[in-house]
Amino acid sequence: MSVPRLFTAMATPYNENLEVDYDQAAVLANYLIDNGSDGLVIAGSTGETSVLSQEEKLQLLEVVLDAVGKKAKVWVGTGLNDTKSTIALNQAVEKYPVAGVMSVCPYYNKATQEGMYQHFKLIAQNTSHQVMVYNVPGRTGNSITPATMERLAEFENISAIKESSASMDQIAELMRMLPERVLIYSGDDNMTLPMLSVGAVGVISVASHIAGNQIKAMLQAFFDGDAKKARDLHLELYPLFRGLFITSNPIPVKKALNLIGMRVGGLRLPLVEASESETAFLKNLVAGYQSIKN
Repeated sequence: MSVPRLFTAMATPYNENLEVDYDQAAVLANYLIDNGSDGLVIAGSTGETSVLSQEEKLQLLEVVLDAVGKKAKVWVGTGLNDTKSTIALNQAVEKYPVAGVMSVCPYYNKATQEGMYQHFKLIAQNTSHQVMVYNVPGRTGNSITPATMERLAEFENISAIKESSASMDQIAELMRMLPERVLIYSGDDNMTLPMLSVGAVGVISVASHIAGNQIKAMLQAFFDGDAKKARDLHLELYPLFRGLFITSNPIPVKKALNLIGMRVGGLRLPLVEASESETAFLKNLVAGYQSIKN
């Protein structure tokens, strides 16, 4: 089977009481798969994982698998800031037919590289699923090094990394040091094309909520060898890539989804709604790629 190129880091819909809207989650999952995505990552940063309970994550996983599991790959974010809790959540996920579990580098604790190695080693040894390491130093305050990832590649079920360091030096080192079976995905839409140029296989995208088919076309152009078309699409999409991060993710993308009529509700504190000026900016931005419906 060909490698999935475009995953969407799916937002989590809420109702007016800020409870997870599972029916709308199924609608959103189908919408994303029907509009370019090869798969989904649920309960990640964009899915507000840190304010979801374990029960909510598991029910969300069930709903999304029922909705799109037969036609798309579904990964689930299970990473927490301590090893024991992460393993416990992974064990709760064991019974589900997911593509794998995505585990963020442990945050707040400021683990050493040896600590991160031991953390992911135990994660790999205590799940039957594939494991994707998620390196996002802007959120965790720490970064896993290519040398540590090289050590972790000894474990056969550590099969991917979502790289959000925005460092081309880091990305090139990962490509140089990791075996080919460990797939590298861009975790930043604006870095996707540069990362593809040094060997990344695709992107776990936020902007695909709004422009999934265009991003899919950019990826296809690159892998078809049409560098000019890929570049042109990247430049066309670049304002969206940057504009969806004018404030903390997922505030802008949830506002953008609501603007196009894909009802996803608000946000749980400590995240707050986009300001009036941010909303006006997003309305103008999104109008370049989608029809505004409210």
